[in-house]
Amino acid sequence: MEKAPTPPLLDFRNLRVMRGEKIALDDFSLRIRADEHVAILGPNGCGKSTLIKAITRECYPLALPESSMSILGQDSWDVFSLRSLLGIVSNDLMLSCTGDACGRDVVLSGFFSSTAIYPNHTVDPKQLEMAEAALAELKISHLADRPVCEMSSGEARRVLIARALVHKPRALLFDEPCNSLDLAAQQKVRHTMSALARSGTAIMLVTHELADIVPEIQRVVLMSRGHIVADGPKEEILQVERLAGLFGVSVEMARRDGHYHLW
Repeated sequence: MEKAPTPPLLDFRNLRVMRGEKIALDDFSLRIRADEHVAILGPNGCGKSTLIKAITRECYPLALPESSMSILGQDSWDVFSLRSLLGIVSNDLMLSCTGDACGRDVVLSGFFSSTAIYPNHTVDPKQLEMAEAALAELKISHLADRPVCEMSSGEARRVLIARALVHKPRALLFDEPCNSLDLAAQQKVRHTMSALARSGTAIMLVTHELADIVPEIQRVVLMSRGHIVADGPKEEILQVERLAGLFGVSVEMARRDGHYHLW
C-alpha cells in the first residue's frame, strides 16, 4: 500500500489578518513542506510578527471565502498539542525567562507551556530524562543547575532552544534568534541552527538579519508591508538590488562559505 504523502508544515492561502484597525497580512499565501528549511526575511513592521502569531494561533485571519490555513495538515488545533509538534524560540519568550529558574527547569517548562516549574507542575522521570537529553544535545548540560539570571544572553538563548526541542518537535520556528546577542553568542546560535537542520529537524527562520540565514537554509521568502514580494531559491532571491529595494537603503553584500552578510 502506497504511503500517504506527508502534509506540509504550513499551507496558508489568501489570508488577511488584522491587528486592530490595521491590515497586517493581506492576500498572504505561503506553503512550506514538512522537511524544508526556510527563511522569512523582511524589515521591521513588514508583518513577520503577525505571521508568527498566526502560526501559534495568537492571531486568526478573517473568515473569507477564498482563505484557508492548515498546519501539519490540520486546520484546527488544540494549542497545547500544536506546541508539542512545533517548537518556538522567540524574543517574547526570552524576555519572560528571568529570575531564579535554572536551566533544567526552563527546559522542563516546555512540557507545561510556562517558563519555569511551579508548585502545580508534576515532573515525571521521563520528562526529566528528555530535558537532560535536550541539554546534552546542545552541549549545555553545564547550565542545568545555573539560574537564568546568572547566564549570559547567549547561554539563555541556547537553553530556550533546548526547551523548544524537549518534545522532539517536527519543526522549529526561530524568531529573530540572534537579536541582542554579542558576536560569539550569535555564532553559537547559528551553529546550533545548522546542526539541527542537518539532523533532520525542519527549520523556519523569521528574521531581518541576513547573517542569520545559515547555509542549510536553501529557500528564502521576502516580506514587505504584509505581502510576500519574492519566494525562491536562496541564491536567486538574495541579490543586492532586491535587498536594497526591500530595506529601502543602498547596500552591499558578501557571501562566504554559504553565509551572507549585508552592510
